[in-house]
Amino acid sequence: MVKIIQDLWILTESGIVVFNRVFDPVVNVQLFGALMTALDSFAKGIGMGEEGLNSFEVRDVRFTILKCEKLLFIANSSRKIKDKRVLEELKKISHIFFKKYEEILNDFDNWNMEISVFKDFEKDIEDALEEPIKKFWYEFK
Repeated sequence: MVKIIQDLWILTESGIVVFNRVFDPVVNVQLFGALMTALDSFAKGIGMGEEGLNSFEVRDVRFTILKCEKLLFIANSSRKIKDKRVLEELKKISHIFFKKYEEILNDFDNWNMEISVFKDFEKDIEDALEEPIKKFWYEFK
């Protein structure tokens, strides 16, 4: 996997963040999840179709959203990186996530909402996640 994703959030359709890897958290993680689901609901409500929001940009950062099963996989990346590449990475990550947590996700409706079971997921996807220190030095050159 190419390291094009800066930060990653995995959340339920109701906005509960079950996993995140954010290097410079500015907003509370659960508040971020609630905001993302609210924006998605708003997009659906103003006629963007059932698909809702699939990406948006803030300054030089793009947030890309992949909806899969009952989860939203959200990544941010540089605007310079094509949305299609980020979506490909998110699909790979979602596949790994569903494979690793298949037992929990197969019985998702009865899941006890204990998010700590997902905390070690970063080890499985570290090849996809950009390291801010390396990015800083690369941009500094």
